[in-house]
Amino acid sequence: MADLPIDLPDPDLAGRLAGALDVEGKIPRALEALGPIAGREVVLVNGDRGLRARQLVSLGARLTVLEQPDHLAALRAALAAAPDANLPDLTIAAGGPASTGLADASADAIVSFWSGYRGPDPIEIAEADRILRPGGRLLILHDYGRDDVSRLFAPDRPEYTTWSHRRGPFLLGGFKIRVIHCFWTFDSVEQASALLRDGFGETGAALAATLGRPRLSYNVAIYHRTRPEPGPAPEAS
Repeated sequence: MADLPIDLPDPDLAGRLAGALDVEGKIPRALEALGPIAGREVVLVNGDRGLRARQLVSLGARLTVLEQPDHLAALRAALAAAPDANLPDLTIAAGGPASTGLADASADAIVSFWSGYRGPDPIEIAEADRILRPGGRLLILHDYGRDDVSRLFAPDRPEYTTWSHRRGPFLLGGFKIRVIHCFWTFDSVEQASALLRDGFGETGAALAATLGRPRLSYNVAIYHRTRPEPGPAPEAS
């Protein structure tokens, strides 16, 4: 799920969605603007099929990808099979947001797509602050809603309700929010309708019946936060 906003276990369906999601490249441009990413030590939490890893490397990141131990082999195989398999600035390691296994102050930015930092959890934020250098950035992407794609999911998802509110856990936790207005873009209405029906059943078919153009509006939120500077040491009594 780290590569896509929904877990589609069928590789064909996942590939069709990956080819339609944000073809304009708004998400990587926003990450670079908020990071930056280029020329920096970046950690990607949850590598999944490696799509986002390759995207971050293409931005110029020196990238460490963290993945759960039982998913490491699949991630390595997916990266090796990719057309751009030669990624010299990429390292793969076991780890997750609560326990990265990385050294103190070793990263300039941490990036997570969809599956990580769901809350956020104080233990995970403390671990992020530990491995970030002074001025380092934590960039967390989640769905935002208020779009066509949200009609495929339950309306009470936290992504659509509490997380983006002024008194929600992210904004109260020191994050700011950048909303990116993206699309799922297809070659034709027929292609879009087929994916919606195949991937989302009756709900997708109902949305497909309303399409007048070959794309769906899709809004994402990047919650971003700079590692706080440590406070002054207490004076000796």
